[in-house]
Amino acid sequence: MSLDPRTPVIVGVGQQLQRIDNPLEALAPVPFIANAIREATKDAGLSSVPNADSIRVISFLSWRYRDPARYIAEELGITTRETVASSMGGNSTQSLINATALEIQSGDFDVVILCGGETSRTRKRARAAEIELPWPVVPEDVKPTRIMGEELVMNHEFELSRRIVAPIQIYPIFESAIRAASGRSVDEHNQHLGKLWSNFSKVAEANPYAWIRKSMTPEEIITTGPRNRMIGLPYTKVMNSNNDVDQSAAIIMCSVAAAERMGISKDKWVFPIAGTDCHEHRYVSERDTFADTPAVKLGGKMALDLAETSINDIDIVDLYSCFPSAVQLGAASLGLSTDRQLTRTGGLSFAGGPWNNYVMHAVATVIGELRARPGEKGLVWGNGGYATKHAFGVYSTTPPTNGFKHAYPQDQIDALPRRTVVDIGTSEGPATIEGYTVMHDRDGNPERAIAPCLLPNGNRAWGISDDADTVKAMCEGEWVGRAVRLNATGTLLIK
Repeated sequence: MSLDPRTPVIVGVGQQLQRIDNPLEALAPVPFIANAIREATKDAGLSSVPNADSIRVISFLSWRYRDPARYIAEELGITTRETVASSMGGNSTQSLINATALEIQSGDFDVVILCGGETSRTRKRARAAEIELPWPVVPEDVKPTRIMGEELVMNHEFELSRRIVAPIQIYPIFESAIRAASGRSVDEHNQHLGKLWSNFSKVAEANPYAWIRKSMTPEEIITTGPRNRMIGLPYTKVMNSNNDVDQSAAIIMCSVAAAERMGISKDKWVFPIAGTDCHEHRYVSERDTFADTPAVKLGGKMALDLAETSINDIDIVDLYSCFPSAVQLGAASLGLSTDRQLTRTGGLSFAGGPWNNYVMHAVATVIGELRARPGEKGLVWGNGGYATKHAFGVYSTTPPTNGFKHAYPQDQIDALPRRTVVDIGTSEGPATIEGYTVMHDRDGNPERAIAPCLLPNGNRAWGISDDADTVKAMCEGEWVGRAVRLNATGTLLIK
């Protein structure tokens, strides 16, 4: 079979981590990311970094460059006709790969470098030591050629009014809903979580690019202590994404014609076969249930259908794993058992969670495994927000039969059932808890309960409580399905 010279192909991947205790000796983000690109160049078998039609950077948080691709090109001594920054979200890498594959296939671009990284650990240590980092201050008027990706406002005004604004608050609420839907008791479900995350830690232990290379037993995962305090019930610290890392990664994508022109060996080639992008109802307040992700179900199946395969024929899987609930929601929607290996890196708790760029590491790892197992297929799922924005990619060393295929099935998802969210602002009334968490302070003490509740008419309202007796009571037993009352300010009343 002759291969269309415009077929997009990944030819080089690189990963880096730095664990330098003196912040003044650590690399700033741009040279740190540039080193990952140099590694991707070596991986492709090239003697020097190629000039790129486009350099595309996953937007990062550990320093403000505005147009980091421009400075990365200068650091590497290469030229580019376009600089790109992504939108925010853990889906960004896979979304950018999907968009890049389409633009290479259409002939708009020939060689593209995708990259990203964070130096959060160095920044945190510098602040703690009151050290001013000698990193460049970039003028405000410096901007990239374009921003790629979909920006979504994901917090409803009623969530904001109750200070419900962070993933560490929302994902444990998903967890309680998943637990109730499973029929497990609280203790049974905690054991389930311990086993799931212990398996992830074992994968990280064997990953040379993982931040924490030490496996943990299920009991170590779920048991609280000085180094593993409770964050948001039922999640101990180790069940949360670990963003306190310095990690960078890069991918070199090009057309088959460019790969041949550069003399890149075919045993380095891995093809994006198909991809999809979509999002759930953007506000968690409006989703039909906290125990299901219908956009993952639809978007994932569509990516597999476009790749002319099925989930049963996928050999290598990496699911986004910021919290255990994300993994379980993704696995259930895709038809995967949680007994299967669902990460190739170890996940964001152990391999590391460099904010928006985790999936760059996941794809790089999957590419390496596919090269070692020619003919097999890999599936990567990227997730942004509160299990909100999704991107899927199917990969193989075997090229696609009719080119890379992509879909954006958002109109079908927008038509799915949604809840009406209301603000209790008139009088006290009955409600039923459908999910909850209890947030803990830095000493591990319960301090605030958060619970989305269903009203008798099926609408949803948010209940919160800072009452010491209430938050303590809600740390024991199962509260999903319990009848409560909400007063005029949305305070949760359990008696």
